[in-house]
Amino acid sequence: MKVNKEKIEEYLNRWQDILRLRDWDIVIKIVKTKWRKSGDIKIDLEDKKATLLVNHTPRCTNLEELVIHELLHLKLYAMDQMIEGLLSIVFGEKEDDPKREFAYTQFMVVLESTVEDLTKGYLTATGSQKLLSFG
Repeated sequence: MKVNKEKIEEYLNRWQDILRLRDWDIVIKIVKTKWRKSGDIKIDLEDKKATLLVNHTPRCTNLEELVIHELLHLKLYAMDQMIEGLLSIVFGEKEDDPKREFAYTQFMVVLESTVEDLTKGYLTATGSQKLLSFG
C-alpha cells in the first residue's frame, strides 16, 4: 500500500483535536528509504514540536490507526522519558546489563501494548469500520 500524504494530514488534524495535541507543531515526513517500521514519531518536548514519520510502503493497512498510534506515543512521551530515566537510576546506564535489559524490555512491551489497545479503543469509539492492522 502506498501512502496518501493528504489523507495522513486529514487524520493528523482530526486526531490532534481529539487527543488534545493542538498545541503541538507536528509535521509529516514520508520515509522513502528502506525501513522496517510503518511509522514513528520524533519528539522535541521543550519546543512542543514533532515529526510524524510514515513509511512510503507501510506494513499496516490502516493509516488512521498508524496516525493515532504515533500520536498516543506523543501524548505519553513525558511519562515514557520519566520511566526510562528511572530505569537508568535503578539499573545504571549499561544497556548490556541483564537486569536493566529485562526491565527496559518489559516496559517497552507494556508501553506498546497499551498504545495499541488505546488506539483500537479510540477507533472503536469513533465508529471506524476499517480493519485494524496492528497485532
